[in-house]
Amino acid sequence: MLHEHSSDLALASRVDMPAGALSPVTEPSGGSDARIAVVHDWCPNFRGGERVLAQICKQFPNAEVFTLFDFLPAEVKEQYFRDVEFHTSAANRLPMVRKFYRSLFFFCPFLIEQFDVTGFDAVISSSAAFSRGVITRPDQPHLCYVHSPVRYAWDEQFSYLQQGGLGFGPKGMLYRYMLHRLRTWDTRTAHGPDLMLANSNYVRSRIRHIYGRDARVVFPPVALEELPCVEDKDGYYVCASFLAPYKRTDLVIRAFNEMPSRRLVIVGEGQQSASLRGLAGPNISFSGYLPRRDYIDVVARAKAMVFAGCEDFGIALAEAQACGTPLIAFGRGGAVDIVQRLGAAPEPTGVLFKAQTVGQLKEAVEWFELNSDKIAPCACSRNAERFSERNFDCAILESLAAVRELHDMA
Repeated sequence: MLHEHSSDLALASRVDMPAGALSPVTEPSGGSDARIAVVHDWCPNFRGGERVLAQICKQFPNAEVFTLFDFLPAEVKEQYFRDVEFHTSAANRLPMVRKFYRSLFFFCPFLIEQFDVTGFDAVISSSAAFSRGVITRPDQPHLCYVHSPVRYAWDEQFSYLQQGGLGFGPKGMLYRYMLHRLRTWDTRTAHGPDLMLANSNYVRSRIRHIYGRDARVVFPPVALEELPCVEDKDGYYVCASFLAPYKRTDLVIRAFNEMPSRRLVIVGEGQQSASLRGLAGPNISFSGYLPRRDYIDVVARAKAMVFAGCEDFGIALAEAQACGTPLIAFGRGGAVDIVQRLGAAPEPTGVLFKAQTVGQLKEAVEWFELNSDKIAPCACSRNAERFSERNFDCAILESLAAVRELHDMA
């Protein structure tokens, strides 16, 4: 750790300069020989956070991954992490740990501190919870990419406790005490990284509120070359997400139940799969998880993607834009960064609604139907270019170079 708040702000503003304002950077100091420890909370499956992890590893040939739990299929490892060495915690070897690893959250701070990364040239943590708490040398550059502060320990604690049926009985009080301890640890370790990068302005504001630190916004990478822009759309809407309560797919279903002439396709599985299928009317179909190419095809041909949750960023939303698909999304979280709002932007790419209610969502769909001719697929695709892998790579390299330079000056 090398910063205080003043230098924290200076670093964030320095690497927030336009591309090219820094000295040209093609590799971090040390070039391709630099050994980088990339610390990631856990890898239960290949979703947005793991895509960021893969892109970071792609930049550094000698990177090694340290993660608490690794359940990635062999084919994912072969495609995205070929020749990357993974180190896991001792808890990864527990019988049937895949089924209960999230319940070990109270043990994860201890586990992350057992990773020895002190022999590496630099550390990059990819964190939504624990990874930034890894122990580093005082002279070791540490760059942290923040997907989110720990949701269930901070602003979403009461929602998580309610969903888990945890009141003020013995079990509920035990969980509340463990979350209290986690907040104490989280606050202390938040001041370990030299520089924090936030994946959206929404996360940046939460970092400032919770930790009192500033951060540079670096959008997650989207593989634009995989996502062709489709001009001719079919007549259905799509909602693609993990089917969990915080995604608010239930709200989308209830709204479309009241619009029986509008077709909705729901892509994804999750803990709410059965209950949501029971809630849906005949105009709503479920595809489950789809292979990547099939998923892209369904999203690209949709009239619009509908999302009612509050995402930290929302890579699925950015991917839909790359396919030329407009967005109808709740106007909070990463969607605010992604959508060029109809009625406000010269080249609109979607509609934002203000409140998570059936009425607001229905109004947004009707507003889109009346003005869909003002949203061009090519404008959506151009909008997504802001989220390119190249932009992400340059931002990571520039940020790491700035941190290393600060250490060299110390």
